[in-house]
Amino acid sequence: MGLIRIEDMEFYAFHGHYREEQIVGNHFMVDVALETDTAKAGKSDDLSDTLNYQTAYLIVKREMEKTSNLLEHIATRIMDALYSEMSGIISATVKVSKLNPVMGGRIGRVSVEISR
Repeated sequence: MGLIRIEDMEFYAFHGHYREEQIVGNHFMVDVALETDTAKAGKSDDLSDTLNYQTAYLIVKREMEKTSNLLEHIATRIMDALYSEMSGIISATVKVSKLNPVMGGRIGRVSVEISR
């Protein structure tokens, strides 16, 4: 088994519970970890024998372009799309972070991480 990680994908998007957040937008970071069998690709050196992380990135990008109120909703949509559109995923973890959230104090980020 192996783990393919796509880390620190940065997006400017319009997610948030408050109307202002959906107008002004904010920076978000997404990390994805995909467990898969890497043995065949390790021997063949052929992209068709593994998970294509370019495809995974494009799925994440598409889902980040859809406005949501909650980070939980975004992470679940990304997870559902990855499983629906890619074969060979044994397990996955998706982490979505909102940078510098407006919460009345200095906060670097708030994150939601889900695994399946």
